[in-house]
Amino acid sequence: MSATAARAAALEAAICGCRKCPRLVAWREQVALEKRAAFRDQEYWGRPIPGFGDLAARVVILGLAPAAHGANRTGRIFTGDRSGDFLFAGLHRVGIANQATSVSAGDGLVLSDCFITAAVRCAPPANRPLPVERDHCASWLDEEFSLLEHARVVVCLGGFAWEAGCRLRARRGDPVPRPRPRFGHGAELPGRWPLLGCFHPSQQNTFTGRLTPGMLDEVLLRAREMAGHPGPAGS
Repeated sequence: MSATAARAAALEAAICGCRKCPRLVAWREQVALEKRAAFRDQEYWGRPIPGFGDLAARVVILGLAPAAHGANRTGRIFTGDRSGDFLFAGLHRVGIANQATSVSAGDGLVLSDCFITAAVRCAPPANRPLPVERDHCASWLDEEFSLLEHARVVVCLGGFAWEAGCRLRARRGDPVPRPRPRFGHGAELPGRWPLLGCFHPSQQNTFTGRLTPGMLDEVLLRAREMAGHPGPAGS
C-alpha cells in the first residue's frame, strides 16, 4: 500500500468513527434503526460517509450531505438514491465512471480522474445541516483535499456546496473575492482551485426539468476541460 493510500485509509476510518454532532448522530442512527419499508431487510450503514473515487483525480465533486436512505443506508456517497442515479449516469456518459448505476458499495463502480465527497458527512434531518455541524465537518474536507494533490477543479452541487467550496479555498490560502460570487448553474470562480457550479441532482431539480441530463453533461465536460483534459476519459 502506498503512503497516500495508507493516509486515505486512516482518514476514512477516522471519518466513519466521528461522533462530533449529537443531533446528526441521533438522526442517522434513528433512520438506520427504523428504516424505510422498501429496505426493511437491509442493514443500514448509519455512520458518517467518507469521500469516494480516484485519489489522483483532477476533478472533485462536492455535494451537500448523505441521503438518509441513500448513502446512510449503503455506506457510499450518492449511492442508492435518485440523486446518485442521475449523477452517476452523467459521469458514465462523459467517461468518468465505468458504469451508469450505483446501488451498493460493492457494485464494481470505479471513477476515473474524479473524487466525490460532501460538505457534511452524516445524513441531516430534513437535509438541513446546522452551521456548527457544517463547521465540524470542515476539517474532514480539508484532510481529504490534502490527499488530492492533483485536484484542479471543484464541481459544487448546489448552493450549500458552493459556500463550502468557498470556505475550503479560503482555508487553503486561495481567498474568494468580495463580494462573494453567487452560486448558479454553470457559474465559475477562478483561482488556484476553481469552483464550478451545478444544480444539485435532487429529484426537486431533475423531476421538474430544472436540471436535465444535458445540463449535467455540459458541466461535467467543462470540469474536465478546466482540469486540463478536454476529451473523453482515455482519449
